[in-house]
Amino acid sequence: MQINAISIAGLSFAYQGVDVLRDITCAIPTGDYVGVVGPNGSGKSTLMRCLLGLNRVERGEISLFGVPLATFSDWHRIGYLPQGLQLFNPNFPATVEEVVRLGRLAGKRFPRRFDKGDTTAVDKSLELMGIASIRKRLIGELSGGLRQRALLARALVNEPEILILDEPTTALDPDTRENFYKLLHDLNTERGTTVLLVTHDSSTVGLYASRLLYLDKRIVFYGTFQEFCSSSDMTGLFGHQNQHLICRRH
Repeated sequence: MQINAISIAGLSFAYQGVDVLRDITCAIPTGDYVGVVGPNGSGKSTLMRCLLGLNRVERGEISLFGVPLATFSDWHRIGYLPQGLQLFNPNFPATVEEVVRLGRLAGKRFPRRFDKGDTTAVDKSLELMGIASIRKRLIGELSGGLRQRALLARALVNEPEILILDEPTTALDPDTRENFYKLLHDLNTERGTTVLLVTHDSSTVGLYASRLLYLDKRIVFYGTFQEFCSSSDMTGLFGHQNQHLICRRH
C-alpha cells in the first residue's frame, strides 16, 4: 500500500483568536503535483508553515510519509522555499555557494561537517538553476531574480522528496519563470518529487499540476484538474472565465 507523502486530518489554526484554517482534511499521494490557490488571507502560507512544524498545530493531525509531525525528523527529505523575499537581509555576509550549502545541514548530525558529497550536491544544484557562474558573489549583491534562484537551489540541494514552494516566482522574469515551471515539472515527472506550489498564477499552474487545492480558510475544492474543469458547482462558484483560466491546459 502506498503511503501518502502528506496526510492532514481536522487541522484548524487561529492567530490571535482569529480563525485562519478550519477543519482541513486531505491526503497528498507521493508523486503528486498540487497547485495551492486562493485569495489573499486564505491561509495558504499558514498551511505550509503548519506542514513544516513552523506553526504549532492547535487542533488536528499532520503526518509526513506516514510519520506524525511531532516525531518526524527526516527534514532533509523536504525542501522549502518560503514567501517573503522582500524580507531578506541584503547585508547577509554569505556567498551564493555558501547559502546553497547551508541546505545540506538538514541531513547532518552533530558535529556538522561538510564533505565531498556536499560539494558535489551544491555544484549540481547550482548548475540546475543556472547560477554556477555567480557562486562566489555575495547573496546580498544579487538582483531579486538571481537571489530567488539561489534560494531555490538551496531548497533543491538535498534532492528532496517533497518540495514546498510559497509564491516562488514573484521575483522572476518571464523567461526564468517559464524555465522554473518546466524544472518543477521535470522534478515531478522524472524524479517523482511531490510538489506543493502556492501561487496566484492560476492560469499557469493548470498547465503543470495534477491536482488543485483551492483554499479559503477551509478547503473549497481539492481534486484533479479534470474534476475541477468538469464541475458545474465550481463554475457556479468561480465563474466560467476564472474556471477557464485555471483549466487552460495546453
